[in-house]
Amino acid sequence: MNKSLLYVAAAAATLWSASAAAQFVDHDAVKCAPVPKEEMRPQMELQRKLTGEGWKVRQIKNFNGCYEVYGFDEKGQRAEAFFDPKTFQKVGQVKQPS
Repeated sequence: MNKSLLYVAAAAATLWSASAAAQFVDHDAVKCAPVPKEEMRPQMELQRKLTGEGWKVRQIKNFNGCYEVYGFDEKGQRAEAFFDPKTFQKVGQVKQPS
């Protein structure tokens, strides 16, 4: 097998497993690593990013060092998700009742 194809497959698997692991969490268990205030990106920047991805953001607030976002995801489903304030990487999402 081509080595570059193997690296791409490994990277994709890693990203998929990281996003799958960050999917559904207990609300009170979410915690982001401490970030100095000057390194935190503005909440409006996260809102613009998510809106560009199809989200409808209703509210963003700080929770345990993360940005907690309430709204509707790109599939139109109600969402409560947590993002790292420095990287905007999704660190978890609370499962909504069906």
